[in-house]
Amino acid sequence: MFLDIPESLKIKKYFDSSSSPVEDTLRYQEMSMVYYMRDWGNFAKAPLNQASTWGKTYNDTPFSIFSAAGMRPNAAAVLEVFERQTRSYTNVKPRFNISETTSSEGNIYQIEEEVVQAKPFCQLLHFKRELMCGTKSPKEKFPSVLVVAPYSGHYATLLRDTCRGLLRDHDVYVTDWMNAREVPLWEGIFTLEDYIQYLMDFIHHLDCDLHIIAVCQPAVPVLATVALMAQHKDPLQPKSMTLMGGPIDTRINPTAINKLAKEKPLEWFSKHVIARVPLYYPGALRRVCPGFLMLSGFMNLNLERHMHASAKLYEHLVRGDHESAEAHRKFYDEYRSVLDLPADYFLDSVRVAFQEHSLAKGKFKWKGEIVDPLAIHSTAVLAIEGEKDDISGVGQTRAALYLCENVPARLRQYHLQPGVGHYGVFNGRRFREEIVPVISKFIRTQGMSQSLKVVERVS
Repeated sequence: MFLDIPESLKIKKYFDSSSSPVEDTLRYQEMSMVYYMRDWGNFAKAPLNQASTWGKTYNDTPFSIFSAAGMRPNAAAVLEVFERQTRSYTNVKPRFNISETTSSEGNIYQIEEEVVQAKPFCQLLHFKRELMCGTKSPKEKFPSVLVVAPYSGHYATLLRDTCRGLLRDHDVYVTDWMNAREVPLWEGIFTLEDYIQYLMDFIHHLDCDLHIIAVCQPAVPVLATVALMAQHKDPLQPKSMTLMGGPIDTRINPTAINKLAKEKPLEWFSKHVIARVPLYYPGALRRVCPGFLMLSGFMNLNLERHMHASAKLYEHLVRGDHESAEAHRKFYDEYRSVLDLPADYFLDSVRVAFQEHSLAKGKFKWKGEIVDPLAIHSTAVLAIEGEKDDISGVGQTRAALYLCENVPARLRQYHLQPGVGHYGVFNGRRFREEIVPVISKFIRTQGMSQSLKVVERVS
């Protein structure tokens, strides 16, 4: 009896069905070795990183030899740049660190994170609010918003600015995706179908009038989720769906990333970007797309700019421009903190969104069922794009408005934000000052008797 292992728990299940475990391990040996080498490199740099930290501490004392020579600012700048270059960003998960928000009514609320539902590959976070002080409307009503963060190499905290901006006038939930290397092998694989199931489960768990927002990559699974709920006549269909800079139809205005994903066969990605998690992590032997490979790809798109940023940091520190230096720290601390993606999910995403364009062509299937966006009738749709987006080209997200043509025109809205790239769509001053008001107005308008206007910002 004790040797009768259920099929779902057999290790063989998590290896390629067409090969033996040994053959499968050898297949990913090359990329898995790169994972080990990356970690060994981080271990080797650790003493240098610690030495630079001690050097910074020494330089701040009155006994610093650089002080007597009038070179303390230069030494401090060199040591900080060196410390950041030798730091390992992959072992620490960033925090949202949102402690309070002020509503449009002027009330101040204390914010506390709480996990409302936990799954192996994702936990649903809620930014719970409690009134601290204020002068008006102590019982304000905040529309419930589910922000679906991208599962594409960065943690959900990349959307810190997004959540902070929405918290002002919304009750915000966010998908906090797990680092796949931390998920034990016995939890099974994770696919694009599982992603969609997770979203449905979260929506049902919240059981309220919900507005869903997809930032970048999740635009495809979010649109599929809403379409499936409409097909099933689910009473909990979201009241509105906002898609921001997402690859709904990458045949339109393809970017460098789109072209690469299209040119290379799926087997190439499986061979060159998939590795097995090293044995010293909880998710040992799980097939993943390592976060450090994703980061390398992102940075290579604008390598010269990233290299120049380190030189600029040195200049800011020497000149005493602490505001610019702090902006650099915040951006790169977040940008360089990455997580591993489940291999099956990553390959599914490449195939569906970038190679086959399944959803845009009406051929995408979820558990054998064709996903039809034409089934959506009552969920309002807002598409937001950045004029200078070099990851999701202009027009790719807007395609959702045409796929959802059975949604009344008054419930479909488009916003093209001038002067911003991909990250500016959900981050930064223009996001806070110009895009958040568009989203808030769109959400609050749902349910009102007056018609929505189709607004196009093109200049």
